[in-house]
Amino acid sequence: MQRFTRIICLLFFVSWFFVVASIFTYEAKAQSEMESFFIESSYDLLGRKEIEAQLVRADNRVYFYIEKGWWNGHSSREQNDLRIALFELGQEFQDRIYPVLTSTFGVEPRPGIDGDERITILIHQMAGEAGGYFRSNDVYEKAVSPTSNEREMVYLNSEYIGKIEAKSFLAHEFTHLITINQKDLLRRVAEETWLNEARAEYAPTLLGYDDVYEGSNLQRRVRNFLENPTDSLTEWLNTKEDYGVINMFVQYLVDHYGKDVLIDSLKSPQVGIASLDEALRRNGFKEDFAQVFEDWAITVLVNNCEVGSKYCYANPHLASLRVAPVSYYIPGGETVVSTYYTAPAWSANWHRFVGGGQNFTLEFEGTSVVDFEVPYVLCDLHYECSVGFFSLNEEQKGTITFSQFDKTYSSLTIIPFLKSKTSGFSGRENTFLFSWEVKVQREAEAKAQEEVQLRNQLLARVAELQDQIRQLRSQLAALQGQPNPPRAVSCMGFNHNLFFGVRGEEVRCLQEFLKAQGEDVYPEGLVTGNFLALTQQAVIRFQEIYASEILAPLSLNSGTGYVGQMTRNKMNQMIGF
Repeated sequence: MQRFTRIICLLFFVSWFFVVASIFTYEAKAQSEMESFFIESSYDLLGRKEIEAQLVRADNRVYFYIEKGWWNGHSSREQNDLRIALFELGQEFQDRIYPVLTSTFGVEPRPGIDGDERITILIHQMAGEAGGYFRSNDVYEKAVSPTSNEREMVYLNSEYIGKIEAKSFLAHEFTHLITINQKDLLRRVAEETWLNEARAEYAPTLLGYDDVYEGSNLQRRVRNFLENPTDSLTEWLNTKEDYGVINMFVQYLVDHYGKDVLIDSLKSPQVGIASLDEALRRNGFKEDFAQVFEDWAITVLVNNCEVGSKYCYANPHLASLRVAPVSYYIPGGETVVSTYYTAPAWSANWHRFVGGGQNFTLEFEGTSVVDFEVPYVLCDLHYECSVGFFSLNEEQKGTITFSQFDKTYSSLTIIPFLKSKTSGFSGRENTFLFSWEVKVQREAEAKAQEEVQLRNQLLARVAELQDQIRQLRSQLAALQGQPNPPRAVSCMGFNHNLFFGVRGEEVRCLQEFLKAQGEDVYPEGLVTGNFLALTQQAVIRFQEIYASEILAPLSLNSGTGYVGQMTRNKMNQMIGF
């Protein structure tokens, strides 16, 4: 037994000897091998553009260079600990990171610009929480990019060497090296940053580094996302929120559509959204990117497969992920609440309404030059929820109405997002306005409103018939050789004062009247039902044309834009009311 124990101890010593020998094989060479490297000053702790670094380790796959000043600032014992950490990281790269990522996404530039199949990992001090970065100009000659290091290389933060996060950061940055080969060098296209980062963010999950959630990259990204969930998916400003939202989206994408969508989009000559749409079709899915984004935006609100099979995460670590919407309590009785927001493309927004009265109407309006999508989640008093969708017209307006809202539903959450831009994302994006207005009425008030609406509909029908009669009279006059009667409008008369900010059928009638006066009065000719600046200017022009009848009796020298008694008298006279 003692002999057997001695043999085991001897084998252990021999194994340890070879490990230590491997760690220090390059020590003598490293002490004499220094290189000057260009670095990214925005990441560097001291804002430097170039540093001296020492080769500390090399193996079959990688060279490890460490910033000279930082390395020399450690004791011999600390340096030995760092060498062991680099040995372990190098082994992880050789045994797992490299084979898994290259077999999945394809190879990096190999042997690349330096003719060496090994990649260079430069470790230096970085600012903030940055784990590392990648410089695309390193894969080109200095003649093309003067600050190129002419190596296939990535950069890691010295802060994380020897920590569990290092392998996730190395996997992330190495994915960028693969991407530049698969897109820029092989297919001559540049991937959009947000999708480039999405694949790199998924690499640690693919490698199993997020299987243990505590302390993982995934846990970090969940925190980043929840700090600002409305951050745009495609607007890349290199903030931690950008990484958070892109990670939560790519986790959902792979959960429901598989990693082949990421792979095929990388191997596509298309980039960004177009490449994902192509990859989704290639893998037999009917959904496009917009549909996937919409389902994801609903998922991070409800995250419940019972609401719909597409409205939940498959990853068990994300089973409890839910955003907190901006919430509004709507009091009962007659109430009108409205607000305005701005957002860039592909930024989800969650607005929840609770309370309300018996009759609840929500009107949405987005900027008409772009396309919005507005899904909503409606939950009953038992907190069972269903998904619906606004039907928006060409002006990006839509309305939904619920009877007995306060007695039937616990909440309504709308999720508006702008979907019309699909390419050309670089840096900060333009934002566009959207608004909503909630109206709540009592039952009696609702019935009265219905009666008013019916009356207005009847008046509008009468106006249409009157217009037809006038057209027939004009045709008859033409046949009889008589001059055409004056151009008229479909109004039944003006009975109320009108002014800036009001809206309704009488404003629409006013705009029709002003339009009928010709371009000298109302060149824009817009009939919207909203009394805004253009309508106000048209009223002023009309008042000043008939100043002797409208302004002079009131001792006014110029038009006011206010449709009062004198202005209404003149307009009613002109339409024969």
